[in-house]
Amino acid sequence: MASIAAGLALAAPAQAQNDKMTPIPVPAQPRAITLDTGPLPGATAPEAWHSQYGSVFARNVTVATLTPFLPDPAKATGAAVIVAPGGGFRTLSMENEGWDVAKALAARGVAAFVLKYRLNPTPQEMPAFEQSMREMFSGVARTAPRMDPQQAMAGLAPQIADARAAFALVRKRAGEWHVDADRVGMVGFSAGAMLTLATTLAGQDAKPAFIGLIYGPLASVTVPADAPPAFVALAADDPFFANSGFGLIESWKAAKRPVEFHLYEQGGHGFGMYPKETTSTGWFDAYARWLGMHGLLKRAH
Repeated sequence: MASIAAGLALAAPAQAQNDKMTPIPVPAQPRAITLDTGPLPGATAPEAWHSQYGSVFARNVTVATLTPFLPDPAKATGAAVIVAPGGGFRTLSMENEGWDVAKALAARGVAAFVLKYRLNPTPQEMPAFEQSMREMFSGVARTAPRMDPQQAMAGLAPQIADARAAFALVRKRAGEWHVDADRVGMVGFSAGAMLTLATTLAGQDAKPAFIGLIYGPLASVTVPADAPPAFVALAADDPFFANSGFGLIESWKAAKRPVEFHLYEQGGHGFGMYPKETTSTGWFDAYARWLGMHGLLKRAH
């Protein structure tokens, strides 16, 4: 799990520039709502942020929050999506896989909520953090990991608790936020995709109404009879998850549950909302069309 986390945290767009990690002040987050899952046990380093790849990242997150991005009430469809950024459970790609995704959803009338979930502790000082990432990445770079999602879930108890709390909060304040409590889904990226899958399979009362898994692991899982519709996207040149088969898709099909799968020829890992020359950049438009196909871009009758 640690080697996978390192690889996911360091994966970046193929053509990305400015890959140096530069510490930045913790940004003001006036709309962030603290979830009730408490501080991460045993964590001592304070939350820290840095810029990289023209985006911003958080690490050493010890208290989970949820930030609403609400559409104009006049165009709100009632659908909502909890957005889980990736980063190998060591960082969070808050901008590229969080805020930018949420803004794009809100522009289509879908209420979006960025989940800043608790992370595994990392060294407080940036040089030590960078060195720890290099050391861990050197191991994963030799062989792409073959992830067993259900085995990995055992180590995600704090993150699953954060996701459950996020769903509970959105449903509790559904009236205030013009959200249909029965149409709350989740989309995640890389580690966030793992968390989305874990929330679907082991999140008890969370029960996402629909899910998006963007460049996450595709190993087979046991799919419940009431599994939600799933949208899955991956690049064929993803160094971590493109060479282990597509068991997850087959699992969903075998359970006779709705699934849509986009395998892009190029895009690497971590493309998110970055503008690229590859067709993987079109994943969000495809995802939005999928939401529309399921009636989530218009008000329920």
